[in-house]
Amino acid sequence: MTIAGSDSGAGAGIQADARTIHALGGYALTAITAVTAQNTREVTAWRAVTPALIAAQIKAVLGDFSVAAVKTGLLPGTAAVRAIGRELTRYPRLPLVVDPVIGSTSGAKFLSPAGLRVLKQELLPHAILVTPNWPEITALTGMKVQTHEGAETAARKLTKECGCAVLVKGGHAPGNVCRDCLVTAAGRVRWFESPRVKTHNTHGTGCVLSAAIATNLANGEKLESAVAQAHEFLWYSLRAGQKIRWGRGHGPAFAG
Repeated sequence: MTIAGSDSGAGAGIQADARTIHALGGYALTAITAVTAQNTREVTAWRAVTPALIAAQIKAVLGDFSVAAVKTGLLPGTAAVRAIGRELTRYPRLPLVVDPVIGSTSGAKFLSPAGLRVLKQELLPHAILVTPNWPEITALTGMKVQTHEGAETAARKLTKECGCAVLVKGGHAPGNVCRDCLVTAAGRVRWFESPRVKTHNTHGTGCVLSAAIATNLANGEKLESAVAQAHEFLWYSLRAGQKIRWGRGHGPAFAG
């Protein structure tokens, strides 16, 4: 199940999650948290779904289907985070992957500092994994991450604070190699590396990665294996769509 926003350009959010889940053999159940008007260049408008309606979607799905894993994406505010947390705590054995979407690449802001604090207090302690990029781990820990070493240090800090594993994505780092750092809840560190793919189609990379991890967990993989397979899946997806041109900005990361 994916709990996230709708992207009218279909490059990220619910649409990217559903494509990824289906590609990996899953069935995508959804709870929409926000509706965005966006394309490959920008978010032009967005509206949050009420916390009550978000909670009702989650109740409807979890009350009927045998859900094997959940991931979250865009969470539009403190009340929404609390509502989602209340519903998911009813299912403590359900693996939860949190993609802490603070804002869009084009500058739209979705989650305030207050919302991030509630995310850390009420959602991350119930998660198996959180998947921040460098700006997001900086916002979550207060540590300005500018190097891979700094990413590992910040991941260790967040793991100690929240008790869940942390995967810091390295897409914002310079260089020809993309390095993601996983710190497990037990403190084990593992790096995942791949050659950087030169492409305009990078919209929704975080959504694809987190949805792939959640689907792999639902398919019975252990956490490190789920992350390794998802990292590889994203790399092949970027390669597959490398030369395709969608729109006039950054196209979707997943070619389908």
